[in-house]
Amino acid sequence: MARDGWSKSFDEPIVLDDGTTLRTLRDAIQYLARTVPKAEQDHEKVTIAADHLTRAAEQGYPMLFARATTLQAIHRNKERVFNPNRKDHHWGKRKLKRDE
Repeated sequence: MARDGWSKSFDEPIVLDDGTTLRTLRDAIQYLARTVPKAEQDHEKVTIAADHLTRAAEQGYPMLFARATTLQAIHRNKERVFNPNRKDHHWGKRKLKRDE
């Protein structure tokens, strides 16, 4: 029995804020089809995700790319904010010769 390409599982499931878990390529493409409004279906990140999911299911394309682009499509409207306080840099604690 040939395994359906759409039933391939991600190495690490995508767990969303609302509790939804996307385990397979089928889960991901169905989620996007259900949740993306018609006005945004031509959004670049959504079309790229659909392409990568299809390639992974039908052509053995890397699952990592399908997962990454799916996450980008899901979070397409969220602005990424840089947090400078997140991590101290190793050069932040010493003075440079020029600053003495």
